Amino acid sequence: MGRLVPAVTRALDVLELFLHGDGTLSAPEVTRKLQLPRTTVHELLTTLAARSYLVTVPDRPGRYRLGVRTYQLGSRYAEQLDLAAEGRQVAQRVAETCGEAVHVAVLEGADVIYIAQADSTRAVRMVAAAGRKVPAHCTAVGKMLLASLPARDLGARLDGLALTGMTPESITDETQLRTALDAARERGVAVERQESDPDVGCVAAPVRDRSGLVVAALSVSVPMIRWNEEREQELAALAVEGADELSGRLGHHLGGASPRSLV
Repeated sequence: MGRLVPAVTRALDVLELFLHGDGTLSAPEVTRKLQLPRTTVHELLTTLAARSYLVTVPDRPGRYRLGVRTYQLGSRYAEQLDLAAEGRQVAQRVAETCGEAVHVAVLEGADVIYIAQADSTRAVRMVAAAGRKVPAHCTAVGKMLLASLPARDLGARLDGLALTGMTPESITDETQLRTALDAARERGVAVERQESDPDVGCVAAPVRDRSGLVVAALSVSVPMIRWNEEREQELAALAVEGADELSGRLGHHLGGASPRSLV
């Protein structure tokens, strides 16, 4: 575990005070409750107010309450909970259709985190693991999510990033990765062949929220002993179907497009 940043810890301590009482506090009250210097509290309150995490209370000079930014963060957290719950249901349906493992993942920095899963029931199978974090460039879900980013955001995430491989087939060159992302963007489906696991292939499609923003990706994973071009096409169609269903559950109006051929 890395070192905690004292200034960030103090700022979070201030915000958490507003979870109690009537939800309003003055600078002297914060000073007393946290046993911090008055100057430090003043700077913390000023900074949090400038970023809309706190606002002054109308007609109550010197008192603060939580601002709109905390609401936005809470709303996004709630959306993630809904995404995970809906994702589990859709993943299960897709897994029952194809008999393979299905994942739903979100992007966090240059990694993906699996938030929903459905395991294959076959004897030889990939076991999904919700909560697992994996380098995005080594996975189909990660490629799909990276490919969906605006160019500036993608550039910022790749800038200075060491593309460490997980297997000999992993992409470790940025030019090669960008080529793969261009292909995923054009096809609407990303493919991974033995890049995160030497025994597994995977296809993934984007999941959109009500505004059309890509917020996750849904993938179908299959052991390479069951992988061939025909099976890849079948799973790509199922991944798109599942991603579209999940997008619809999140309020996105679907256009009905199908993935282009991967061969």
